[in-house]
Order: sequence, then structure tokens, then C-alpha cells
Amino acid sequence: MSRGLCQRVNSCGSAWILSALVFAVNVIDVDAYSCHEVRTAFQLRQVGPPQRVPETPGRDVDLMVCKHQGPSCCTRKMEESYQLAVKRETLHNIQSYSYELEHLISGHSDAFQDMFQYLLSFSQGHLSSLLEGTYSSLSRQALPYVNQLFSSLSLYIRGANVSAEASIHQFYNSLFPLVYTRLINPGLEGGMTMGREMDDCLRMIRQDVNPFGPHPGVMAEELAAALGAGRRLGLALEEGLEVMNATEHVSMSKECVKGLVKMVYCSHCRGLTLIKPCVGYCLNVMRGCLASMSELDQPWRRYTSLLEQLTHATAGHHSLELALLGVRGYVNEALLYAQLHGPLITATVDKVCGLSTGEPTNMPPTTPEVTTSTSTVTPSLPPPPSAAPSQRLPEQWLGQLAHLRSSFPLKPSKNNKHSLRTLSREFLMYLQRYKSFFAALPEMLCEGENVVDDSTCWSGDEVVESYAGRVVGNGLHAQRQNPEVKVRSPNPTLAEVKERLELFNQETQDMFPQLGQVEAWDELGSGETEEGSTTDCDDEDGCQASGDGQDQTSHTDTSSEGKSIERQPGRPHENPSEPPSVKVIGGSQSDSWARPWSLALLFAALCLQWTLN
Repeated sequence: MSRGLCQRVNSCGSAWILSALVFAVNVIDVDAYSCHEVRTAFQLRQVGPPQRVPETPGRDVDLMVCKHQGPSCCTRKMEESYQLAVKRETLHNIQSYSYELEHLISGHSDAFQDMFQYLLSFSQGHLSSLLEGTYSSLSRQALPYVNQLFSSLSLYIRGANVSAEASIHQFYNSLFPLVYTRLINPGLEGGMTMGREMDDCLRMIRQDVNPFGPHPGVMAEELAAALGAGRRLGLALEEGLEVMNATEHVSMSKECVKGLVKMVYCSHCRGLTLIKPCVGYCLNVMRGCLASMSELDQPWRRYTSLLEQLTHATAGHHSLELALLGVRGYVNEALLYAQLHGPLITATVDKVCGLSTGEPTNMPPTTPEVTTSTSTVTPSLPPPPSAAPSQRLPEQWLGQLAHLRSSFPLKPSKNNKHSLRTLSREFLMYLQRYKSFFAALPEMLCEGENVVDDSTCWSGDEVVESYAGRVVGNGLHAQRQNPEVKVRSPNPTLAEVKERLELFNQETQDMFPQLGQVEAWDELGSGETEEGSTTDCDDEDGCQASGDGQDQTSHTDTSSEGKSIERQPGRPHENPSEPPSVKVIGGSQSDSWARPWSLALLFAALCLQWTLN
């Protein structure tokens, strides 16, 4: 009986096990042909509503991109959602890579403009202090002209349609009537009625009479060159921002979108949501989609090279800083020149404007002599230059930066401890990374977790061990051999951007033909600073960089006025028809004799005190 029962139990157990196996197989089979994972990926990647994904794969689905033999989890509406999603994702990836470059250009554009405005403001205050302290008789009337001059220079360096040279000559035209009536002929204003006709006449004849000598022309030439490089640098940075904005919002062709959908989402239609594209396959698709953008590679490389050279021309050797620092010296020398040639200027003005002041009109041109003795120099007359102009080479007069530190701060404030030179060095160090940005962009989009290069990768049609297609290069010409994306014509927007960038490069080269000769900084990116200039030094640390204090002010007067002639290379020789050059006598001899005698007397006093003790 027990034996029969066991046979019944064994037969029942076998039937139960077989039924369980059949059920498990059915469950596995159902899962294998389910679109559950596709729906999950569809929802997680925010492609569209998950209701568009079918429960199970379908056959003979009318697909346009992801065509293949066999069941598919995709529908036509899913393909439309995939196209919108892949465009959004690709543009987002492009923007994520270009964001840092755009931020670099935008941030440094603002930083450069802030630095330029700070330097202009400092130079304006430097000149105003000269007029108020040394030429008080005309300072009140002259200060509005100073403000107008630097307002025009500020607009010029920001890219406005203003001429730096014209602004400087207009400043001297406006200054001449004041100089003529308050410095050259101090009693003229009280002795006769000063009308608008006289002021207009003096302004009109200023350049013909040339009362300020060569100084206005040299000042205009030097400032226009230094400010011109800074102006072009600002415009170049704005041009770079326009290029980046145009590339971030570029439209994609239908062929490109189809290629992207095939690469990213067609594997989902077969339930393969985790497979990744092959590297070579991804490069072909991305280079086809970015073919027109890759055409910007060569003009962009040229643009970054010009940007680097403009930065060197603006900040190298403190070019802009020294040019603005020299404004005070140029104006001072111009006023000295007018005073020392007053009789001849008066005679010329009397002939042209018919304003007789009692001065002889047939005065022969003579060389006025000025000494440092208090009996021969008018108290209101500022001390003249101590030597005739010398033709110094740039590398010689640039060495005077060590003496200019106390009078000209090379950092704008304690909150921003960057000088123009260190700001430029930082900018160029970052710029080096982006010279080949448009050529490297397809590779950047095809690196990391987006692709794989092993035995299991997606080739667009199936899972393969390695991509067998030919990998093409960058640019429109190479896309003729692209097996994945057909490039029919260049993108018109990017073609316009390329043409505009090439035109800007050519205009910059024509405006500054010497840019190719600008020497690069050897210490670029080294983090070292030049002697006497540091970015981590404050006034509390003992660094004399703010120009505050009486001692620094007196040093300013000496460096900017007494030595301003020596700092000006290439000074033009005076025209023989102009008033003769001024010969300055005295000054240096008294100083050279006084110093040894002072030391001798001091030594004698010390010896006497030691003997008495």
C-alpha cells in the first residue's frame, strides 16, 4: 500500500515541477518581449509621455529612421519625440562645453574695461592735480576741458565712434585761450574785453601757431597707439562673444537629426537601452552634424592669435599704463613751452587775430634762457625740464617703472589685486586651451561615458565588436566620404559667422600690421611677477603702490614732469619754422655742488662732537 502511495506522490510531484517550469519559461518569454525598460528610459530621459511606448513590441511598424527586421518597441510618434529630444540634448552638450569659453571671454571683457576705466580715471586725477597745484590761475576754467577729454577717451576705448587724436587736439584748442590770457599775457584779460571772437580765433589758429610745440602731436600719437590696441582688444572680445552665441543656437539639418536618433535611440527600439555607440561611429555622426562649425577652426585660430597679440600690445611693457601716466608730463611740458615762447606767440596772434597787446610785432626769434635762480624765474612759473629731449630706446625708458611705482599704482584696488599685466597673463593662460575648440568639439562630444570602444558597441544597425566604417575628418570637404551623415550644403548662419570673423581678423591685421612683431611673455603661465610688481601685496604690507602720501606726491611731480622728456622715445625734431627750442641753464650744477658740501659739513660736525666728548 505504501509502495502504491509513493508512486502516486512521485507522479504528482513530477507533474507539479513540469508545470512550474512551463510557467517560468512563459514569464521569461513575456519579459524578453516586453517594452518595460524602453518605457522607463523614455520617461527618465524626458523624451515624452510614457504612454507613447507600447506594452509589447510590434511588427511591421511604419518607422522612418529606426527600421529593422523584427519586432520593435518604437512607433512613429516615438520617433518624433526622439528627434526633438536628441536635438535638445545635443545643443545642451554643445553649450556645456562652450559655456566655459564664453564665460572666459565675457568675464575678461568686463575686467579689461574696468581696468581701462580705472587707469583713465587715475590719469585724469593726475592731470587735474597738476593744474590745481601748479597752474591755479587757469585750473578752474581748464578742468571742464580735462573732464571732456577723458570722457571722450573713455568712449573711444569702449569702441564708440570717437577719435582719440581729434579729442586730444580739441583739448589743446580749448586750452589755448586760457593759456594765452592767463599764462602768456596775465594782464590781458583785465586790460581789454575778452569776447567770444577772440576765443574762437585762438582756438582756430592753435595748430597753425603751434604754441605748445611738438607735445600735443606726440601725446596724441602715443595715446592713440596705446588706447587703440586696448580699444581693438575690447572689440575683439565682443566679436568672440558673438561667435559663441551664434554657434550655441545653430540649427541642425534633417540628415544630422536622423543620424543622431539612429546613434542614440534606435537601439532602444530593440530593447537595448544600455548599449552605447562605438567611438568611430560617434565621430562620424558628430563631425557630420558639426561640419559647418568645424569650418570656423582656421579663422578661430587666427582670431585667438590676434587676441593674444593685442593683449601683449596693450599690457606688455606696461604700454597703456605708461601712456596714460605720461599725459600729465606732456601737458606740463606743453604749458612750459607756451610760456617760454610767449613773446613770439603773442606777436603771431596779434598779426592773425588783430589783438594788439603792446608787444613788438617785429621781435626776432630768440632762444629764451631760464635759470633756476629765484630772481630770474617768475614764482608762478613751474620749473622747466632739466635737460633737452633725449632719444631713448624703449628698453631704456621702460626701466624707469621702478621709479614710477609710488606715483602710479599698478593695481586698481585692494579688492581686485590684479594689474593690467597680470590680468592679461591670466587671460592668455586660459585662452591657450581653446585655440582648437571648434576642431576638438566633435571629439569632446564623443568622449567619456557617451561611447565605448570595446567588443560590444552600437554601430547604428546592430551590436558589433568594433566599428568597421571609415572615420572621416573635420570640415565640409571631408564629409563627402562620411558613411553616416550626408552633408548637402553649409549652414548659412555659420557661413556668415565665418565670413565676419575672417573680415574682423583682416581688419585687425591691417590696422595693426606690427602685431606679428610683438614679443610674447616668456613667463606666461609661470605665476611669477616682475620685480616690483606683485598681486598679493597691499599698502599695509609696505608696498608703495597706491600713490598716497606727501612723499609719493613729490616723487610723482619729479618723475612725471622732470623726467617726462626722457621717457618719450622717438620725439620728433622741431620744425625750423616753429619757435626755437628752449635752452635750460642751471639747476643741475647747484645740486651737484650742494650734495658733497653737505656731506663734508655733516662729517666735520660728527668729528667735532666726538673730539669734545
